[in-house]
Amino acid sequence: MNRTAALVGVSAMVAGAAFTMSMPTAHAATARNGVCESGEFCLYYNSGEAGSVSDFSTSISDYGATQPSCYDFKGAGAGKGLCVKNHAASVWNRTSKTVYVYYNSGYAGTKQAIGAGVKVNLIAALKNNNAGHHIGAISTGTAQTPVNDYKAHLSQTYGFAYANCTAFAAYRVNTRDHRAFKEGYGGVHWGNANQWYAAAKRVGIKVDRVPKVGAIAVNTVHHTSTDGVLRGHVAYINKVYANGSFDVEEYNWNVHHGYGTRHIAALNSADGGFQYAIHF
Repeated sequence: MNRTAALVGVSAMVAGAAFTMSMPTAHAATARNGVCESGEFCLYYNSGEAGSVSDFSTSISDYGATQPSCYDFKGAGAGKGLCVKNHAASVWNRTSKTVYVYYNSGYAGTKQAIGAGVKVNLIAALKNNNAGHHIGAISTGTAQTPVNDYKAHLSQTYGFAYANCTAFAAYRVNTRDHRAFKEGYGGVHWGNANQWYAAAKRVGIKVDRVPKVGAIAVNTVHHTSTDGVLRGHVAYINKVYANGSFDVEEYNWNVHHGYGTRHIAALNSADGGFQYAIHF
């Protein structure tokens, strides 16, 4: 006897009692169970969606490279138990959005767009060189019009050096990002621009390699041209382009103690560019 017939028989034997049955409902995907279910993004150890699978229902900025903290392949087959980072060869996007696979952690570097419902091998640059994925496009914010509205005397208001890059960045954080930021914020010393990365991490402010309007771009390796001292540089990101490049507003870079703008090809660039974004 099948399950439906058995239930009907039980119902008939319950005299004078109300017996209500509900219709079966669709089940949500069970996260990280080694089965590629509807609503998940799945990475496979081998090409052609073969070998062990690792299933995800959320974006992951860094798969992790070593056990016991990495995301591993869960399903049966070749690769089971290995870390996903730098070991995936193909994917299946069972979400309703485009998913982007990235070469670097923090959603950075070369990326491949995987359309909803698509099964595909990773491109040569990402095959066995994958660090994370993002479900849906990353919002880059609404572009802001560059304007030289900063008054140098406000440097004292925020506790940073006169007409310096740090003072201008603090001004933008206060007036555009609406955060009451100044030297000593969060109980830590922010100091020169090259110290901002560590200070932000200490107080729990998000730092990554994803440019976004309203973030502060940080250069931790720049040496001043006059005395060779490592002081770094910071600037306000006011526009981001689809290819990952962005525009900044800044002080004391091309113009001594003055305002300027630049177009930057990418984060994680050399001395004249920026390595990180602080998201106040």
